[in-house]
Amino acid sequence: MPTKIGLISDVHATADPVREALAVFQSQRVNYVFCVGDTAGYGNELNQTVNLLNESGCTTIMGNHDLWCLANPNDGKADSVLTFFEKLPLWLLVTLEGKRVYLVHASPPQSLMDGITLLDKRAEILADRKKLWSEKLEGSEFDVLVVGHTHQVFAEQLDDVLVINPGSTKFNHSCAILNLPEMELQLFPLSNKKLTHVWNWGMECGDTWL
Repeated sequence: MPTKIGLISDVHATADPVREALAVFQSQRVNYVFCVGDTAGYGNELNQTVNLLNESGCTTIMGNHDLWCLANPNDGKADSVLTFFEKLPLWLLVTLEGKRVYLVHASPPQSLMDGITLLDKRAEILADRKKLWSEKLEGSEFDVLVVGHTHQVFAEQLDDVLVINPGSTKFNHSCAILNLPEMELQLFPLSNKKLTHVWNWGMECGDTWL
């Protein structure tokens, strides 16, 4: 039996899309669930969202909005939320089905801001960006890289690494399941909306997205 990994990112304090993604994962009988950062930011349901992630057993890593949230602890956040953020790792490396899977919010080894932007506003691959990141990832000691941050949805082979961004549950209306060892990705639309491969192109500034 293959191993199924549920992937979400940039949930941005909005509970319903997370709840829906977790229901998808349950129906598809995934073995693990990972969130690659930015639990906080934009939305106003941070406590509910953190509770959902905790209750589901989702393994979550740090995003830039989460770090900024920790820097402002006295704005009404529950103690349990602060404890949740304090325990988040900057990156995670797991080996499943003989495949090394590296998870980080923006880019390795532990950047929260230097995001991997591969798509133009029409959701077509930018050849120069693909070349740049293929060169940056050359010699990486992992088989799969899972990132978020840029609010782009893709699965692209860069050098010897399959790079996946499952997109934002809030803005791209997306979640994903990675099947190992086949290294095949399934995308699922959320919130009864069309999956948006690129959200808010105007926020781009080089490789940095807020």
